[in-house]
Amino acid sequence: MAVKIDIYAKSMEVTDRIKEYVEKKLSKLDRFISDIDETRVDLAYVKSARSSNDRQVAQITMRGKGYILRVEERAADIFAAIDLAVEKMQRQVERLKGKRARGRGDGTPASEVAPISEAPVEVESGPVIARRKQFTLVPMDEMEAIEQMQLLGHEDFFIFFNANTSKINVLYTRRDGTYGLIEPNIG
Repeated sequence: MAVKIDIYAKSMEVTDRIKEYVEKKLSKLDRFISDIDETRVDLAYVKSARSSNDRQVAQITMRGKGYILRVEERAADIFAAIDLAVEKMQRQVERLKGKRARGRGDGTPASEVAPISEAPVEVESGPVIARRKQFTLVPMDEMEAIEQMQLLGHEDFFIFFNANTSKINVLYTRRDGTYGLIEPNIG
């Protein structure tokens, strides 16, 4: 694989054997998709898992232009968890590649479509923001947003730039299993 694979471990040690195994398995995905910018593998041993078959966890996150793919699998053995995660990632990559073949927008980043001015944020005593995330919004329609939400494994919500309305929307899952769409207006 041409892209560097970052491997992180929690409550376990990454041996050379595990590192080579991960690199060998992920290199197979390179033939399906070549524009991967970043690949991150998180391995963990979860001592408090209810079942001994769920203690070894392998999570793979792949980022590229306009997409983020994430999978997580659990097994009794770390190598089995890696195998399951790679198989699941391969299905997601094939699904993404099929979606790309059907076509999607002109690929113009949202930052070029609607530039956002950055104002300094003042911090006062009170609630603490523990984590900040920044990401690039890619124009897509509502059905593509649902697909991307499912690919990422986001259960609750997904923020996207709606190519049809040229606005930022929030897609969320309702209790009855349907989807809701928030279309904010500046007032």
